[in-house]
Amino acid sequence: MTEVALIAVHGMGETPPDYADGLMAGLRTHLGALAPQVVMRSVYYQGILHDNQRLVWERTAATGRVRYEALRKFVLYGLGDAAGLENRKEIPGSVYEQAQGEIATTLLSAHAARPNMPVVFVAQSLGCQVLSSYIYDAQKAAAGKPVGAGIWRNIDAWASTALGRALTASERLFLAGGTCAALVTTGCNIPIFVAAHQEMQIIPIAPPTSLFKWINYYDPDDILGWPLQPLSRGYRELVEDRAINASGGAADLLLRSWNPLSHNNYWDDAAVLDTVAAMLRRLAA
Repeated sequence: MTEVALIAVHGMGETPPDYADGLMAGLRTHLGALAPQVVMRSVYYQGILHDNQRLVWERTAATGRVRYEALRKFVLYGLGDAAGLENRKEIPGSVYEQAQGEIATTLLSAHAARPNMPVVFVAQSLGCQVLSSYIYDAQKAAAGKPVGAGIWRNIDAWASTALGRALTASERLFLAGGTCAALVTTGCNIPIFVAAHQEMQIIPIAPPTSLFKWINYYDPDDILGWPLQPLSRGYRELVEDRAINASGGAADLLLRSWNPLSHNNYWDDAAVLDTVAAMLRRLAA
């Protein structure tokens, strides 16, 4: 029996620290006797952004001069996350760098439980872009290419500050996604970040391992969830897009037009849970 790591990465919007509990509980049910073989962790970077966004929202709401408050709040938190992560990301200590630090810290926690085990990432919404950028930067650094922002610009300096010591070779590989065997993205926003670039510049991450498989779930009614294959040849060769109805059930009649519910329901969908559980079983058996 092989141990496997499941690493969840949340998306945009107001997100509680326990956001992945439902996903993990559902996967444990699916996995049955294999569940103890899976080390489950969740990345939480919303805390870097939340206090400032909440202050803006409270001041705005107190004026009583805005309508559609629930949707407006979703947009403020969601677009605020995206803008905050990309704005001046090359500055030391930027939100971009801090978010990457949260990914690395979570991976280190999993590595401590079992070094070098295969990793399955599940990322939602903006988290897909955050995670993709993290792995892309790590791969550039490993290839000896300069990295313009984030912790992989100087991973040794980050480790010295964050851990007070150097990384072991095993930790460095694990933090770089070097044992990643699968990635499941849901409600993915990557096209929004790269659409302005020429196709030749839209390059996905390289497959970290020979086992690597990337499945991208999107709801055609979700304006924030996109297929990835149309982006470029690299994405067509690497990613399998799967369309689903993330709204689901009888409520679908009321949710055919986009709203935040259709963007946030992916991890409750049976197809997504079945896919992730199948990946974990394949690696743990």
